[in-house]
Amino acid sequence: MPRPDDDHTGARIREQRRLAHLSQRALAEQTGYSLSLLSQVECGARPASAGLVAAAARVLRVDTSKLTGPTSLNALPPDRLSALVVPIREALDVYDLGTNPDLVACRPAPALVSAADTVCRQVRATHLRAAAEALPDLIVELTQIASTAPTTAVWQALASAYRTAHDVALKLGHPDLSRVALDRMEWAARGASDPGLSAVQRYKRAILLRSATSLRLIESGHSLLAGDATREGLAVAGQLHLGAATVAARRNDSAGVETHIAAARELAARVNGEAGDVHWLSFGMVNVALHELGAAVTLRSYDEALVQARALKMPDSTVTSRRARYMVDRALVEMEAGSPETSLKYLIRARRAAPEQTRHLPGTRATVRGLVHMSRRAPDGLASMARWIGM
Repeated sequence: MPRPDDDHTGARIREQRRLAHLSQRALAEQTGYSLSLLSQVECGARPASAGLVAAAARVLRVDTSKLTGPTSLNALPPDRLSALVVPIREALDVYDLGTNPDLVACRPAPALVSAADTVCRQVRATHLRAAAEALPDLIVELTQIASTAPTTAVWQALASAYRTAHDVALKLGHPDLSRVALDRMEWAARGASDPGLSAVQRYKRAILLRSATSLRLIESGHSLLAGDATREGLAVAGQLHLGAATVAARRNDSAGVETHIAAARELAARVNGEAGDVHWLSFGMVNVALHELGAAVTLRSYDEALVQARALKMPDSTVTSRRARYMVDRALVEMEAGSPETSLKYLIRARRAAPEQTRHLPGTRATVRGLVHMSRRAPDGLASMARWIGM
């Protein structure tokens, strides 16, 4: 796998050269620069001159920006991405404006509640575009109903729609918008007087942030559930422990990971089955195992992660989004274990299962970069994958 300091112009020249199936000597000859200079540039010992970058880009048939700076993980063209994101942003802004005089017609409340479940299901199936296109009207209509004829079910549906907006925004590379959506989710959860929804919002905020505040949010979520021994309460509390394990892994706290995974596993046993009906969390033993694998990857405990990944058996009912995330994690640990062919196989499977999600996962890019660095000349499947993520 590439080192953290490998993200420089020379390293990107090396990546594109291998993707183009060119040897270092061939690229040096075709650019008119010496092999010695190119070798030093690729390893980072010497900076790449503007002339070398331009010559390499010409030979490799790529834009110079691919060699001089990191490419965006977002594969959608800016205009198409804006067409998805801007309407969601505008819908989030109407939450405190009361009734909307411009809204001519509004679907009945039961239809809107059902639609909120539908968009959440679409995200879990990794149909991000479909969910993104449906969200703005759904949020505006639910906001209207909440202003004129509020019920607990309507507030809960609005909170769910905001949570889905958070998921979509995050997966499309807009963490700022996802934060706004989570703020709106808390507002709607208070309208519903639903501590479980508020606790889920704390969980989402905790894993979105990367600071000490994350642990306070987890603790706050647990306090909201104090004394709740219902199936819903147990599932949300277990998910909070999984969030705490994620936070602990980011802080390199292996003992904290072990503690919270153990607590989540105990609660999953009490829930007895996958709690997919509880705020769309799907909390259960499989989810615990997936978070344990993710924590091991974050901790760079790749030997342990490989054992976990190879032992993990997911039932057919596992949602596509979780299945794709597992495949990307599996690809990463297989690559770290020195099994590039197996790694690439799992990347391709993830792409087939959930293309919209897989393209945006950081683990996908990290694995592709690692495989390119391991290969003297990237095989066609790897070259195709690299082009697909915009590398």
